[in-house]
Amino acid sequence: MAAEAAPPLFNEAILFLAATVVAVPLARRLGLGSVVGYLAAGLAIGPYGLNAFGAADAILPVAELGVVLLLFMIGLELDAGRLWRMRRDILGLGGAQVLVTGALLTLLLRGAGASWPPALIAGLGLALSSTAFALQILQERGQLATPYGQRGFAILLFQDIAIVPLLALVAILAPAGAGPASGSALAEVGVTVLAVVAVILAGRYLVSPVFLVLARSRAREVMLAAALLVALGSAGIMQMVGLSMALGAFLAGVLLAESSFRHTLEADIEPFRSLLMGLFFVAVGMSLDLGYLAGAWHLVALAVPVLMLVKGAVLWGLARLFGSTNADALRIAVTLPQGGEFAFVLFSAAVLKGVIAPDLASLLTATVILSMLFTPLACLGLDRVAARLQPAGGGHAVVESFGAAVPVVLIVGFGRFGRTVAQILTSEGLAVTAIDNDPDRLAYARALGYRVSYGDATRQDVLSAAGAADAAMIALCVESETVMQQAILALRRLNPAARLYCRATNRHHALALTRLGVEYQIRETFESSLAFGRAALAGLGIPPDRIAQIEEDVRRRDGERMALQLEQGEDAGNDRLHAVTPRRPAGPAGPGSDQDP
Repeated sequence: MAAEAAPPLFNEAILFLAATVVAVPLARRLGLGSVVGYLAAGLAIGPYGLNAFGAADAILPVAELGVVLLLFMIGLELDAGRLWRMRRDILGLGGAQVLVTGALLTLLLRGAGASWPPALIAGLGLALSSTAFALQILQERGQLATPYGQRGFAILLFQDIAIVPLLALVAILAPAGAGPASGSALAEVGVTVLAVVAVILAGRYLVSPVFLVLARSRAREVMLAAALLVALGSAGIMQMVGLSMALGAFLAGVLLAESSFRHTLEADIEPFRSLLMGLFFVAVGMSLDLGYLAGAWHLVALAVPVLMLVKGAVLWGLARLFGSTNADALRIAVTLPQGGEFAFVLFSAAVLKGVIAPDLASLLTATVILSMLFTPLACLGLDRVAARLQPAGGGHAVVESFGAAVPVVLIVGFGRFGRTVAQILTSEGLAVTAIDNDPDRLAYARALGYRVSYGDATRQDVLSAAGAADAAMIALCVESETVMQQAILALRRLNPAARLYCRATNRHHALALTRLGVEYQIRETFESSLAFGRAALAGLGIPPDRIAQIEEDVRRRDGERMALQLEQGEDAGNDRLHAVTPRRPAGPAGPGSDQDP
Protein backbone atom coordinates (compact mmCIF):
# COMPACT_ATOMS: atom_id res chain seq x y z
CA MET A 1 0.00 0.00 0.00
CA ALA A 2 1.44 3.35 -1.08
CA ALA A 3 2.17 5.88 1.62
CA GLU A 4 -0.28 8.74 1.79
CA ALA A 5 1.12 12.06 0.58
CA ALA A 6 1.83 14.70 3.22
CA PRO A 7 -0.58 17.66 3.40
CA PRO A 8 0.40 20.80 1.46
CA LEU A 9 3.29 22.73 3.04
CA PHE A 10 3.62 20.08 5.78
CA ASN A 11 7.29 19.28 5.07
CA GLU A 12 8.07 22.98 4.63
CA ALA A 13 6.48 23.76 8.00
CA ILE A 14 8.59 21.07 9.67
CA LEU A 15 11.75 22.60 8.19
CA PHE A 16 10.69 26.08 9.25
CA LEU A 17 10.06 24.99 12.82
CA ALA A 18 13.26 22.95 13.00
CA ALA A 19 15.39 25.81 11.65
CA THR A 20 13.94 28.35 14.09
CA VAL A 21 14.15 25.98 17.07
CA VAL A 22 17.89 25.58 16.39
CA ALA A 23 18.86 29.05 15.16
CA VAL A 24 16.90 31.36 17.49
CA PRO A 25 18.03 29.92 20.87
CA LEU A 26 21.61 29.77 19.55
CA ALA A 27 21.52 33.43 18.48
CA ARG A 28 20.04 34.49 21.81
CA ARG A 29 22.67 32.45 23.67
CA LEU A 30 25.34 34.38 21.76
CA GLY A 31 23.67 37.66 22.75
CA LEU A 32 22.61 38.52 19.18
CA GLY A 33 18.84 38.47 19.76
CA SER A 34 16.14 36.37 18.14
CA VAL A 35 15.96 38.52 14.98
CA VAL A 36 19.43 37.42 13.87
CA GLY A 37 18.45 33.83 14.58
CA TYR A 38 15.36 34.09 12.36
CA LEU A 39 17.42 35.66 9.55
CA ALA A 40 19.98 32.88 9.81
CA ALA A 41 17.19 30.30 9.70
CA GLY A 42 15.86 31.97 6.55
CA LEU A 43 19.25 31.79 4.88
CA ALA A 44 19.53 28.11 5.83
CA ILE A 45 16.20 27.03 4.33
CA GLY A 46 16.10 29.61 1.51
CA PRO A 47 17.04 29.33 -2.17
CA TYR A 48 20.76 29.28 -1.30
CA GLY A 49 20.36 26.74 1.49
CA LEU A 50 17.99 23.78 1.60
CA ASN A 51 15.65 25.55 -0.86
CA ALA A 52 12.60 24.28 1.07
CA PHE A 53 10.19 27.02 -0.01
CA GLY A 54 11.63 28.16 -3.31
CA ALA A 55 11.54 31.95 -3.58
CA ALA A 56 10.69 33.97 -0.47
CA ASP A 57 7.82 35.55 -2.41
CA ALA A 58 5.86 32.36 -1.75
CA ILE A 59 5.60 33.01 1.98
CA LEU A 60 6.28 36.75 2.36
CA PRO A 61 2.60 37.79 1.87
CA VAL A 62 1.55 35.45 4.69
CA ALA A 63 4.50 36.44 6.85
CA GLU A 64 3.61 40.14 6.56
CA LEU A 65 0.52 39.38 8.62
CA GLY A 66 2.90 39.26 11.60
CA VAL A 67 3.68 42.95 11.07
CA VAL A 68 -0.07 43.61 10.81
CA LEU A 69 -0.79 41.90 14.14
CA LEU A 70 2.19 43.64 15.76
CA LEU A 71 0.83 47.08 14.81
CA PHE A 72 -2.65 46.05 16.00
CA MET A 73 -1.27 45.13 19.43
CA ILE A 74 0.76 48.35 19.60
CA GLY A 75 -2.46 50.23 18.82
CA LEU A 76 -4.22 48.46 21.69
CA GLU A 77 -1.69 50.06 24.06
CA LEU A 78 -2.53 53.56 22.81
CA ASP A 79 -5.75 55.47 23.24
CA ALA A 80 -6.57 58.53 21.16
CA GLY A 81 -5.58 60.90 23.98
CA ARG A 82 -2.07 59.47 24.35
CA LEU A 83 -1.67 59.41 20.58
CA TRP A 84 -2.56 63.11 20.47
CA ARG A 85 0.01 63.85 23.17
CA MET A 86 2.65 62.13 21.03
CA ARG A 87 1.86 64.30 18.01
CA ARG A 88 5.03 66.40 18.35
CA ASP A 89 7.28 63.35 18.11
CA ILE A 90 5.15 61.67 15.43
CA LEU A 91 4.77 64.64 13.09
CA GLY A 92 7.78 66.72 14.07
CA LEU A 93 10.55 64.22 14.79
CA GLY A 94 9.19 61.50 12.49
CA GLY A 95 8.53 63.88 9.62
CA ALA A 96 11.91 65.57 9.94
CA GLN A 97 13.70 62.21 9.99
CA VAL A 98 12.10 61.04 6.74
CA LEU A 99 12.66 64.35 4.93
CA VAL A 100 16.24 65.01 6.10
CA THR A 101 17.43 61.41 5.68
CA GLY A 102 15.65 61.09 2.33
CA ALA A 103 17.21 64.33 1.07
CA LEU A 104 20.76 63.34 2.08
CA LEU A 105 20.47 59.85 0.57
CA THR A 106 18.98 61.29 -2.62
CA LEU A 107 21.95 63.66 -3.00
CA LEU A 108 24.38 60.80 -2.41
CA LEU A 109 22.66 58.69 -5.08
CA ARG A 110 22.71 61.64 -7.47
CA GLY A 111 26.43 62.01 -6.81
CA ALA A 112 26.84 58.31 -7.61
CA GLY A 113 25.29 58.88 -11.05
CA ALA A 114 21.59 58.11 -10.60
CA SER A 115 19.03 60.38 -12.29
CA TRP A 116 16.59 62.40 -10.16
CA PRO A 117 13.45 60.15 -10.20
CA PRO A 118 15.13 56.88 -9.13
CA ALA A 119 17.44 58.71 -6.73
CA LEU A 120 14.48 60.43 -5.04
CA ILE A 121 12.42 57.24 -4.67
CA ALA A 122 15.44 55.23 -3.52
CA GLY A 123 16.52 57.91 -1.04
CA LEU A 124 13.07 58.27 0.53
CA GLY A 125 12.55 54.49 0.54
CA LEU A 126 15.83 53.91 2.36
CA ALA A 127 14.85 56.61 4.88
CA LEU A 128 12.13 54.24 6.17
CA SER A 129 13.18 51.96 9.05
CA SER A 130 11.84 48.51 9.86
CA THR A 131 8.92 48.66 12.28
CA ALA A 132 9.07 44.88 12.73
CA PHE A 133 12.80 44.75 13.52
CA ALA A 134 12.98 47.83 15.72
CA LEU A 135 9.92 46.98 17.82
CA GLN A 136 11.06 43.37 18.21
CA ILE A 137 14.43 44.59 19.51
CA LEU A 138 12.79 47.09 21.87
CA GLN A 139 10.36 44.48 23.22
CA GLU A 140 13.05 41.83 23.71
CA ARG A 141 15.14 44.33 25.69
CA GLY A 142 12.14 45.59 27.68
CA GLN A 143 12.82 49.15 26.48
CA LEU A 144 9.62 49.97 24.62
CA ALA A 145 8.40 51.91 27.68
CA THR A 146 11.56 54.03 28.01
CA PRO A 147 11.72 57.63 26.75
CA TYR A 148 13.83 56.62 23.78
CA GLY A 149 11.55 53.64 23.08
CA GLN A 150 8.51 55.90 22.88
CA ARG A 151 10.35 58.38 20.67
CA GLY A 152 11.57 55.61 18.40
CA PHE A 153 8.04 54.27 18.08
CA ALA A 154 6.78 57.73 17.13
CA ILE A 155 9.32 57.85 14.28
CA LEU A 156 8.28 54.39 13.09
CA LEU A 157 4.62 55.34 13.20
CA PHE A 158 5.18 58.35 10.95
CA GLN A 159 7.15 56.18 8.54
CA ASP A 160 4.24 53.73 8.30
CA ILE A 161 2.00 56.65 7.38
CA ALA A 162 4.57 58.04 4.93
CA ILE A 163 4.43 54.95 2.69
CA VAL A 164 1.06 56.17 1.35
CA PRO A 165 2.30 59.48 -0.17
CA LEU A 166 5.51 57.77 -1.29
CA LEU A 167 3.53 55.25 -3.36
CA ALA A 168 1.61 58.18 -4.85
CA LEU A 169 4.95 59.84 -5.66
CA VAL A 170 5.99 56.74 -7.61
CA ALA A 171 2.90 57.12 -9.79
CA ILE A 172 3.64 60.83 -10.32
CA LEU A 173 7.27 60.18 -11.34
CA ALA A 174 6.34 57.28 -13.63
CA PRO A 175 7.00 57.79 -17.35
CA ALA A 176 4.18 59.26 -19.44
CA GLY A 177 1.20 56.95 -19.64
CA ALA A 178 2.11 54.94 -16.53
CA GLY A 179 0.57 57.24 -13.90
CA PRO A 180 -3.12 57.58 -13.01
CA ALA A 181 -5.39 60.21 -14.49
CA SER A 182 -6.36 63.12 -12.26
CA GLY A 183 -9.98 62.02 -12.15
CA SER A 184 -9.09 58.51 -10.98
CA ALA A 185 -6.68 60.00 -8.42
CA LEU A 186 -9.50 62.07 -6.93
CA ALA A 187 -11.71 58.99 -6.85
CA GLU A 188 -8.97 57.03 -5.03
CA VAL A 189 -8.68 59.80 -2.43
CA GLY A 190 -12.44 59.68 -1.87
CA VAL A 191 -12.47 55.91 -1.49
CA THR A 192 -9.52 56.11 0.91
CA VAL A 193 -11.30 58.65 3.12
CA LEU A 194 -14.43 56.49 3.16
CA ALA A 195 -12.41 53.42 4.16
CA VAL A 196 -10.75 55.26 7.05
CA VAL A 197 -14.13 56.57 8.24
CA ALA A 198 -15.62 53.06 7.99
CA VAL A 199 -12.85 51.57 10.16
CA ILE A 200 -13.21 54.38 12.72
CA LEU A 201 -17.00 54.03 12.97
CA ALA A 202 -16.86 50.22 13.16
CA GLY A 203 -14.17 50.29 15.85
CA ARG A 204 -15.99 52.93 17.88
CA TYR A 205 -19.60 51.71 17.74
CA LEU A 206 -19.77 48.15 16.41
CA VAL A 207 -16.92 46.00 17.70
CA SER A 208 -17.49 46.30 21.48
CA PRO A 209 -21.22 45.38 21.31
CA VAL A 210 -20.34 42.38 19.14
CA PHE A 211 -17.70 41.21 21.60
CA LEU A 212 -20.18 41.66 24.44
CA VAL A 213 -22.57 39.25 22.70
CA LEU A 214 -19.76 36.77 22.00
CA ALA A 215 -18.54 36.93 25.61
CA ARG A 216 -21.94 35.76 26.82
CA SER A 217 -21.52 32.60 24.72
CA ARG A 218 -18.45 31.67 26.83
CA ALA A 219 -16.84 30.20 23.68
CA ARG A 220 -13.18 31.16 23.79
CA GLU A 221 -12.49 29.96 20.26
CA VAL A 222 -15.19 32.29 18.91
CA MET A 223 -13.64 35.23 20.79
CA LEU A 224 -10.28 34.29 19.29
CA ALA A 225 -11.75 34.17 15.79
CA ALA A 226 -13.38 37.56 16.36
CA ALA A 227 -10.10 39.07 17.56
CA LEU A 228 -8.31 37.92 14.41
CA LEU A 229 -11.22 39.12 12.29
CA VAL A 230 -10.99 42.63 13.76
CA ALA A 231 -7.22 42.88 13.23
CA LEU A 232 -7.08 41.33 9.76
CA GLY A 233 -10.41 42.76 8.59
CA SER A 234 -9.36 46.35 9.27
CA ALA A 235 -6.01 45.66 7.58
CA GLY A 236 -7.80 44.19 4.56
CA ILE A 237 -10.07 47.23 4.20
CA MET A 238 -7.05 49.52 4.12
CA GLN A 239 -5.24 47.32 1.63
CA MET A 240 -8.20 47.40 -0.75
CA VAL A 241 -7.92 51.18 -1.02
CA GLY A 242 -4.14 51.19 -1.38
CA LEU A 243 -3.14 52.00 2.20
CA SER A 244 -0.77 50.05 4.43
CA MET A 245 -2.33 46.96 6.02
CA ALA A 246 -0.24 47.59 9.13
CA LEU A 247 -1.57 51.14 9.36
CA GLY A 248 -5.16 49.87 9.15
CA ALA A 249 -4.55 47.35 11.92
CA PHE A 250 -2.90 50.03 14.05
CA LEU A 251 -5.89 52.33 13.63
CA ALA A 252 -8.27 49.53 14.68
CA GLY A 253 -6.11 48.83 17.73
CA VAL A 254 -6.16 52.48 18.80
CA LEU A 255 -9.94 52.56 18.53
CA LEU A 256 -10.18 49.45 20.75
CA ALA A 257 -7.62 50.68 23.31
CA GLU A 258 -10.39 51.77 25.68
CA SER A 259 -12.54 48.72 25.05
CA SER A 260 -13.38 46.33 27.88
CA PHE A 261 -11.95 43.50 25.76
CA ARG A 262 -8.51 44.99 25.23
CA HIS A 263 -6.57 42.63 27.53
CA THR A 264 -8.27 39.51 26.17
CA LEU A 265 -7.57 40.65 22.60
CA GLU A 266 -3.90 41.10 23.45
CA ALA A 267 -3.63 37.69 25.09
CA ASP A 268 -5.46 35.88 22.27
CA ILE A 269 -3.50 37.45 19.40
CA GLU A 270 -0.02 37.34 20.96
CA PRO A 271 0.79 33.69 19.97
CA PHE A 272 -0.23 34.33 16.35
CA ARG A 273 1.71 37.59 16.30
CA SER A 274 4.87 35.95 17.60
CA LEU A 275 4.72 33.03 15.17
CA LEU A 276 3.98 35.18 12.13
CA MET A 277 6.65 37.72 13.08
CA GLY A 278 9.15 34.87 13.19
CA LEU A 279 7.96 33.74 9.76
CA PHE A 280 8.39 37.29 8.47
CA PHE A 281 12.00 37.49 9.63
CA VAL A 282 12.69 34.07 8.10
CA ALA A 283 11.18 35.26 4.80
CA VAL A 284 13.45 38.33 4.87
CA GLY A 285 16.46 36.06 5.36
CA MET A 286 15.31 33.93 2.43
CA SER A 287 15.03 37.05 0.26
CA LEU A 288 18.76 37.75 0.42
CA ASP A 289 20.10 37.00 -3.07
CA LEU A 290 23.54 35.53 -2.43
CA GLY A 291 24.12 35.24 -6.19
CA TYR A 292 23.67 38.97 -6.62
CA LEU A 293 25.86 39.64 -3.57
CA ALA A 294 28.66 37.58 -5.07
CA GLY A 295 28.65 39.73 -8.20
CA ALA A 296 28.09 43.14 -6.59
CA TRP A 297 29.61 42.67 -3.15
CA HIS A 298 31.75 45.83 -3.44
CA LEU A 299 28.64 47.98 -4.04
CA VAL A 300 26.70 46.39 -1.19
CA ALA A 301 29.72 46.60 1.13
CA LEU A 302 29.78 50.36 0.51
CA ALA A 303 26.02 50.95 0.54
CA VAL A 304 25.21 49.24 3.86
CA PRO A 305 27.58 51.22 6.13
CA VAL A 306 26.78 54.47 4.29
CA LEU A 307 23.04 53.93 4.84
CA MET A 308 23.43 53.05 8.51
CA LEU A 309 25.87 55.88 9.24
CA VAL A 310 23.79 58.55 7.48
CA LYS A 311 20.53 57.43 9.11
CA GLY A 312 22.19 57.01 12.48
CA ALA A 313 23.74 60.48 12.36
CA VAL A 314 20.44 62.11 11.34
CA LEU A 315 18.52 60.21 14.03
CA TRP A 316 21.03 61.20 16.70
CA GLY A 317 21.02 64.87 15.67
CA LEU A 318 17.24 65.19 15.40
CA ALA A 319 16.66 63.33 18.67
CA ARG A 320 19.01 65.73 20.43
CA LEU A 321 17.26 68.66 18.76
CA PHE A 322 13.90 67.40 20.06
CA GLY A 323 15.15 67.14 23.64
CA SER A 324 16.53 63.60 24.05
CA THR A 325 19.59 63.01 26.20
CA ASN A 326 22.81 62.01 24.46
CA ALA A 327 22.39 58.41 25.68
CA ASP A 328 18.81 58.19 24.41
CA ALA A 329 19.76 59.76 21.08
CA LEU A 330 22.49 57.14 20.63
CA ARG A 331 20.04 54.34 21.41
CA ILE A 332 17.60 55.68 18.82
CA ALA A 333 20.43 55.96 16.31
CA VAL A 334 21.48 52.30 16.67
CA THR A 335 17.91 50.95 16.84
CA LEU A 336 16.52 52.57 13.67
CA PRO A 337 19.39 52.82 11.11
CA GLN A 338 18.24 49.89 8.99
CA GLY A 339 16.05 49.89 5.92
CA GLY A 340 12.43 48.81 6.35
CA GLU A 341 10.00 46.23 5.05
CA PHE A 342 7.92 48.93 3.35
CA ALA A 343 10.95 49.72 1.18
CA PHE A 344 10.37 46.35 -0.52
CA VAL A 345 6.84 47.46 -1.41
CA LEU A 346 8.02 50.87 -2.64
CA PHE A 347 10.87 49.50 -4.76
CA SER A 348 8.66 46.81 -6.30
CA ALA A 349 6.07 49.42 -7.28
CA ALA A 350 8.84 51.65 -8.70
CA VAL A 351 10.16 48.79 -10.86
CA LEU A 352 6.67 48.05 -12.18
CA LYS A 353 6.14 51.74 -13.03
CA GLY A 354 9.53 52.01 -14.72
CA VAL A 355 10.93 54.52 -12.22
CA ILE A 356 13.74 52.26 -10.92
CA ALA A 357 15.77 49.77 -12.96
CA PRO A 358 15.73 46.12 -11.76
CA ASP A 359 19.51 46.14 -11.08
CA LEU A 360 19.20 49.19 -8.81
CA ALA A 361 16.22 47.59 -7.04
CA SER A 362 18.31 44.45 -6.37
CA LEU A 363 21.09 46.57 -4.89
CA LEU A 364 18.64 48.50 -2.70
CA THR A 365 16.91 45.31 -1.51
CA ALA A 366 20.21 43.64 -0.57
CA THR A 367 21.26 46.82 1.26
CA VAL A 368 18.01 46.88 3.27
CA ILE A 369 18.25 43.20 4.26
CA LEU A 370 21.89 43.41 5.37
CA SER A 371 21.21 46.61 7.31
CA MET A 372 18.51 44.67 9.18
CA LEU A 373 21.04 41.93 9.93
CA PHE A 374 23.62 44.37 11.31
CA THR A 375 21.20 46.39 13.47
CA PRO A 376 21.08 43.90 16.39
CA LEU A 377 24.88 43.77 16.24
CA ALA A 378 25.04 47.57 16.47
CA CYS A 379 22.72 47.49 19.51
CA LEU A 380 24.87 44.84 21.13
CA GLY A 381 28.00 46.92 20.52
CA LEU A 382 26.42 50.01 22.08
CA ASP A 383 25.34 47.96 25.12
CA ARG A 384 28.90 46.76 25.70
CA VAL A 385 30.34 50.26 25.35
CA ALA A 386 27.66 51.69 27.66
CA ALA A 387 28.31 48.95 30.24
CA ARG A 388 31.98 49.96 30.42
CA LEU A 389 31.25 53.68 30.61
CA GLN A 390 28.27 53.54 32.98
CA PRO A 391 29.09 54.25 36.63
CA ALA A 392 28.25 51.63 39.23
CA GLY A 393 24.64 51.74 40.33
CA GLY A 394 23.60 53.66 37.23
CA GLY A 395 20.57 52.69 35.24
CA HIS A 396 18.20 53.74 32.56
CA ALA A 397 15.07 55.30 33.98
CA VAL A 398 11.80 53.86 32.84
CA VAL A 399 8.83 56.18 32.63
CA GLU A 400 5.18 55.56 32.01
CA SER A 401 4.77 53.91 28.64
CA PHE A 402 2.48 55.06 25.89
CA GLY A 403 0.21 52.20 26.91
CA ALA A 404 -1.91 52.02 30.03
CA ALA A 405 -0.20 53.18 33.21
CA VAL A 406 1.26 50.40 35.33
CA PRO A 407 -1.47 49.66 37.85
CA VAL A 408 -0.79 50.08 41.54
CA VAL A 409 -3.58 47.56 42.23
CA LEU A 410 -5.16 44.98 39.93
CA ILE A 411 -8.68 43.96 41.01
CA VAL A 412 -9.77 40.55 39.77
CA GLY A 413 -13.56 40.25 39.95
CA PHE A 414 -15.75 43.34 39.88
CA GLY A 415 -18.99 42.36 41.56
CA ARG A 416 -20.38 44.08 44.67
CA PHE A 417 -17.32 43.14 46.72
CA GLY A 418 -14.81 44.30 44.07
CA ARG A 419 -16.64 47.56 43.42
CA THR A 420 -16.50 48.50 47.10
CA VAL A 421 -12.78 47.70 47.22
CA ALA A 422 -12.26 49.86 44.12
CA GLN A 423 -14.14 52.76 45.70
CA ILE A 424 -11.88 52.67 48.77
CA LEU A 425 -8.68 52.54 46.69
CA THR A 426 -9.64 55.20 44.16
CA SER A 427 -10.67 57.50 47.03
CA GLU A 428 -6.97 57.62 47.88
CA GLY A 429 -6.17 58.41 44.23
CA LEU A 430 -4.55 55.04 43.58
CA ALA A 431 -4.35 53.71 40.01
CA VAL A 432 -6.63 50.68 39.69
CA THR A 433 -7.11 48.21 36.83
CA ALA A 434 -9.96 45.70 37.03
CA ILE A 435 -10.94 42.59 35.06
CA ASP A 436 -14.05 40.43 35.13
CA ASN A 437 -15.46 37.74 32.83
CA ASP A 438 -19.15 38.57 33.30
CA PRO A 439 -20.40 40.73 30.39
CA ASP A 440 -23.33 42.06 32.43
CA ARG A 441 -20.98 43.25 35.15
CA LEU A 442 -18.84 44.98 32.54
CA ALA A 443 -21.82 46.89 31.22
CA TYR A 444 -22.96 47.84 34.74
CA ALA A 445 -19.45 48.92 35.77
CA ARG A 446 -19.17 51.10 32.65
CA ALA A 447 -22.50 52.69 33.52
CA LEU A 448 -21.09 53.54 36.97
CA GLY A 449 -18.05 55.14 35.37
CA TYR A 450 -15.50 52.36 36.04
CA ARG A 451 -13.11 51.05 33.37
CA VAL A 452 -13.24 47.28 33.64
CA SER A 453 -11.77 44.88 31.08
CA TYR A 454 -13.06 41.50 30.03
CA GLY A 455 -10.70 38.74 31.09
CA ASP A 456 -10.42 35.19 32.41
CA ALA A 457 -8.52 35.26 35.72
CA THR A 458 -7.28 31.68 35.27
CA ARG A 459 -5.27 32.60 32.15
CA GLN A 460 -1.75 33.79 32.85
CA ASP A 461 -1.53 35.56 29.48
CA VAL A 462 -4.65 37.61 30.24
CA LEU A 463 -3.37 38.50 33.72
CA SER A 464 -0.07 39.56 32.17
CA ALA A 465 -1.83 41.75 29.58
CA ALA A 466 -3.82 43.36 32.41
CA GLY A 467 -0.59 44.42 34.15
CA ALA A 468 -0.33 41.76 36.85
CA ALA A 469 3.42 41.36 36.27
CA ASP A 470 3.99 44.94 37.44
CA ALA A 471 1.22 45.39 40.01
CA ALA A 472 2.25 46.09 43.59
CA MET A 473 -0.93 44.49 44.93
CA ILE A 474 -3.57 42.20 43.44
CA ALA A 475 -7.03 42.07 45.02
CA LEU A 476 -8.76 38.78 44.23
CA CYS A 477 -12.47 39.42 44.70
CA VAL A 478 -13.92 36.54 42.66
CA GLU A 479 -16.61 34.26 44.08
CA SER A 480 -15.39 30.90 42.78
CA GLU A 481 -12.89 29.15 45.04
CA THR A 482 -11.56 27.11 42.09
CA VAL A 483 -11.02 30.18 39.92
CA MET A 484 -9.28 31.98 42.77
CA GLN A 485 -6.91 29.08 43.43
CA GLN A 486 -5.94 28.85 39.74
CA ALA A 487 -5.49 32.62 39.60
CA ILE A 488 -3.24 32.60 42.69
CA LEU A 489 -1.00 29.91 41.18
CA ALA A 490 -0.77 31.84 37.89
CA LEU A 491 -0.03 35.11 39.69
CA ARG A 492 2.71 33.56 41.82
CA ARG A 493 4.44 32.40 38.63
CA LEU A 494 3.92 35.77 36.95
CA ASN A 495 4.77 38.13 39.82
CA PRO A 496 6.08 36.45 42.98
CA ALA A 497 6.61 39.84 44.65
CA ALA A 498 2.98 41.00 44.36
CA ARG A 499 0.92 41.13 47.55
CA LEU A 500 -2.22 39.01 47.16
CA TYR A 501 -5.30 40.16 49.07
CA CYS A 502 -8.18 37.70 48.78
CA ARG A 503 -11.91 37.49 49.40
CA ALA A 504 -12.76 34.23 51.21
CA THR A 505 -16.23 32.82 50.73
CA ASN A 506 -16.23 30.99 54.10
CA ARG A 507 -13.98 29.73 56.89
CA HIS A 508 -12.90 26.63 54.94
CA HIS A 509 -11.85 28.86 52.03
CA ALA A 510 -10.01 31.23 54.39
CA LEU A 511 -7.96 28.31 55.72
CA ALA A 512 -7.14 27.18 52.17
CA LEU A 513 -6.01 30.68 51.19
CA THR A 514 -3.81 30.93 54.27
CA ARG A 515 -2.15 27.64 53.32
CA LEU A 516 -1.50 29.08 49.84
CA GLY A 517 0.47 31.87 51.50
CA VAL A 518 -1.58 34.90 50.47
CA GLU A 519 -0.75 38.10 52.31
CA TYR A 520 -4.31 38.78 53.46
CA GLN A 521 -7.68 37.06 53.37
CA ILE A 522 -11.06 37.99 54.81
CA ARG A 523 -14.34 36.12 54.91
CA GLU A 524 -16.85 38.09 52.92
CA THR A 525 -19.50 38.06 55.71
CA PHE A 526 -17.24 38.29 58.77
CA GLU A 527 -17.07 42.07 59.14
CA SER A 528 -20.71 42.61 58.23
CA SER A 529 -21.72 39.97 60.80
CA LEU A 530 -19.70 41.75 63.49
CA ALA A 531 -21.33 45.03 62.55
CA PHE A 532 -24.73 43.39 62.75
CA GLY A 533 -23.89 41.95 66.17
CA ARG A 534 -22.69 45.32 67.45
CA ALA A 535 -25.97 46.92 66.36
CA ALA A 536 -27.98 44.11 68.01
CA LEU A 537 -26.18 44.59 71.33
CA ALA A 538 -26.70 48.32 71.16
CA GLY A 539 -30.39 47.76 70.47
CA LEU A 540 -30.57 45.67 73.64
CA GLY A 541 -29.11 48.52 75.67
CA ILE A 542 -25.58 47.18 76.17
CA PRO A 543 -23.10 50.02 76.94
CA PRO A 544 -20.68 50.97 74.11
CA ASP A 545 -17.54 50.09 76.10
CA ARG A 546 -18.89 46.59 76.80
CA ILE A 547 -19.77 46.17 73.09
CA ALA A 548 -16.21 47.13 72.13
CA GLN A 549 -14.84 44.67 74.72
CA ILE A 550 -16.97 41.85 73.34
CA GLU A 551 -15.95 42.59 69.73
CA GLU A 552 -12.28 42.59 70.67
CA ASP A 553 -12.64 39.26 72.47
CA VAL A 554 -14.58 37.67 69.59
CA ARG A 555 -11.87 38.71 67.13
CA ARG A 556 -9.16 37.32 69.43
CA ARG A 557 -10.91 33.98 69.86
CA ASP A 558 -11.57 33.74 66.12
CA GLY A 559 -7.86 34.19 65.42
CA GLU A 560 -6.94 31.55 68.01
CA ARG A 561 -9.42 29.11 66.50
CA MET A 562 -8.01 29.78 62.99
CA ALA A 563 -4.47 29.03 64.22
CA LEU A 564 -5.60 25.76 65.85
CA GLN A 565 -7.44 24.69 62.71
CA LEU A 566 -4.35 25.27 60.58
CA GLU A 567 -2.31 23.09 62.94
CA GLN A 568 -4.79 20.36 63.96
CA GLY A 569 -7.57 20.31 61.38
CA GLU A 570 -10.87 22.09 60.92
CA ASP A 571 -12.56 20.44 63.91
CA ALA A 572 -10.08 21.98 66.35
CA GLY A 573 -10.76 25.04 68.46
CA ASN A 574 -14.56 24.76 68.62
CA ASP A 575 -14.45 25.55 72.34
CA ARG A 576 -13.40 29.08 71.38
CA LEU A 577 -16.91 29.67 70.02
CA HIS A 578 -18.76 29.44 73.32
CA ALA A 579 -16.75 31.38 75.92
CA VAL A 580 -18.34 34.38 77.64
CA THR A 581 -16.28 37.53 77.43
CA PRO A 582 -15.05 38.34 80.96
CA ARG A 583 -15.93 41.76 82.26
CA ARG A 584 -13.20 44.23 83.10
CA PRO A 585 -13.06 45.39 86.75
CA ALA A 586 -15.09 48.54 87.29
CA GLY A 587 -13.58 51.83 88.46
CA PRO A 588 -10.46 53.75 87.50
CA ALA A 589 -7.04 52.22 88.11
CA GLY A 590 -4.97 53.93 90.80
CA PRO A 591 -1.27 54.76 90.63
CA GLY A 592 0.85 51.65 90.44
CA SER A 593 -2.21 49.45 89.90
CA ASP A 594 -1.89 46.28 87.79
CA GLN A 595 -5.45 46.66 86.48
CA ASP A 596 -6.12 47.27 82.73
CA PRO A 597 -6.74 50.94 81.95
